[in-house]
Amino acid sequence: MSPITLSIADTCTALSLSRSSIYKLINAGRLRTLKIGTRTLITVESIEALVGGGRL
Repeated sequence: MSPITLSIADTCTALSLSRSSIYKLINAGRLRTLKIGTRTLITVESIEALVGGGRL
């Protein structure tokens, strides 16, 4: 089963971007997040939409 969310750190690795770039994309509404407790998770669906629908 493929993950449906990634951590900020995993998203940085997957997209080869810095944490600040990831947060800019979140604030711009280009990446959707889910908060569980103190963790911020990013939906894989929004990551795929950002990069043109390619599978990670």
